[in-house]
Amino acid sequence: MSVRDVVPQRREESEPEVLAAMELLGQRWVLRIVWELEPGSLGFLELRRRMGNCSSSVLATRLANLVEKGIARKLPDKQYELTERGEALGRALWPVWDWARE
Repeated sequence: MSVRDVVPQRREESEPEVLAAMELLGQRWVLRIVWELEPGSLGFLELRRRMGNCSSSVLATRLANLVEKGIARKLPDKQYELTERGEALGRALWPVWDWARE
């Protein structure tokens, strides 16, 4: 049985959780943040440096949203790391990496 066998044909019938995930992951910088945190925790300044032209305010907003959604957590030493849910998302990005390098 494939995913297509269980996914409704009409988009309006999609699970609200799937639509919410698509909305979150479609926000600019979100997948890049997950990608950067996938190997391990980073402080805000190091993450900001790695993000290039992402402004500090946008990065702070995206990180707060990822923390709120349970994808990342802020540690007492002001570092950010992925939760188990975030790690699963990070692993899901590896096929995208492979696809992009083809």
